[in-house]
Amino acid sequence: MAERLQKILSARGVASRRKAEELILAGRVSFNGRVATLGDTADPDTDVITVDGKTLPAANANVYIMLNKPQGVVSATTDNIHTTVIDLINDFKYLDLFPVGRLDIDTEGLLLITNDGALSHNLLSPKKHVDKTYFLKTNNSLTSDDMKRIEEGVYLDNELTLPAKIEKVSEYEYLLTIHEGKFHQVKRMIEAVGKSVTYLKRVSFGPLVLDNNLPLGKYRFLTEE
Repeated sequence: MAERLQKILSARGVASRRKAEELILAGRVSFNGRVATLGDTADPDTDVITVDGKTLPAANANVYIMLNKPQGVVSATTDNIHTTVIDLINDFKYLDLFPVGRLDIDTEGLLLITNDGALSHNLLSPKKHVDKTYFLKTNNSLTSDDMKRIEEGVYLDNELTLPAKIEKVSEYEYLLTIHEGKFHQVKRMIEAVGKSVTYLKRVSFGPLVLDNNLPLGKYRFLTEE
């Protein structure tokens, strides 16, 4: 069935409808070998549609989005009180997207949004030991003994956390890499050595590093790289 090109591009996760219109106006979209114009319609099942020379993703293809989560937003698909991370991606709500794991409401930074359940399971599985690195600020400087305890593991809920890595950035700033996802884990690990976290931001998740050019509350689709 023929539909407006911008609607097709949006449905395939290429861009929002507004951005898709910009791509068409810029001459970056073609179908059946000719450059598309705004208002063109096509049948995605029979017409060959390309963006920047690349064939449109198949229907129901997996979508991968990097979000720079701001404070005050919950890592959920729906919430009756708070704004959710999915609310920040208004144009793509219909793609059945969900966050991979969660960040606390007052935590900022990298959150992967997808509809790929298998990938999400693998990234979150405790058996996979996927690295998650956080930039954090504390109310008091951590001593060398504090850092050693954190790296060797502290007891949370009567269970020793897995070995971690902590690096001092400045007197009250640190990078902490963990491999688990316990409730409020980073904050509780710091509290276990008698200090507290005053600011927390996730900067990497596995090989995925937060884009420094991505403003808080904004998102972009992942590249193949």
